[in-house]
Amino acid sequence: MSTEGSGTLTTRQAGTTSPLTSWMTFPDPVNEVAARCVAGGVAVTAAVAVVAGLPWLAVPLAYGFVARVLAGPRFSPWARIVTEVIVPRLGMAERPVSGSPKRFAQGIGAVLTTIAAVAYLAFGATTVTLVLLAMVAVAATLEAVFAFCIGCKLFAALIRAHVLPERVCVACSDLTLRAPRR
Repeated sequence: MSTEGSGTLTTRQAGTTSPLTSWMTFPDPVNEVAARCVAGGVAVTAAVAVVAGLPWLAVPLAYGFVARVLAGPRFSPWARIVTEVIVPRLGMAERPVSGSPKRFAQGIGAVLTTIAAVAYLAFGATTVTLVLLAMVAVAATLEAVFAFCIGCKLFAALIRAHVLPERVCVACSDLTLRAPRR
């Protein structure tokens, strides 16, 4: 169905893309250096929320994750700062990795932080919120410091278990396609 001409977004039609589709894209490949820097910011923010008892920080964290899932760095202020300011100044070579597992990992973060934000804002469940943010802090720290992406590992396992189709990310299901780390 198309709603062209009515001022609303159109659906995807045989080989065409809607205005929504053109704005809501996730990069593939992703620069792992940028992904790790974004994870570092998430780790620090989530850790501050937990240590200082600031559950309201779940709201901007949730926004950032949802924005990155929907459109990569386009609508995420932290991701924009990382990709446009921080990473270019680091002087490090780009390290391209598949975008699909990173988007999946961002989706997990979006779910956890959105539940945390709703738990706090709607129910005043500070403890639940801070526990969820602690989980996010741990996962983001593993990504930022050790390049260990829990969501990416889970994504690859789901492909190997045939829960997700291999065509989503061929490189994810075949470990031999990955270049050795230096």
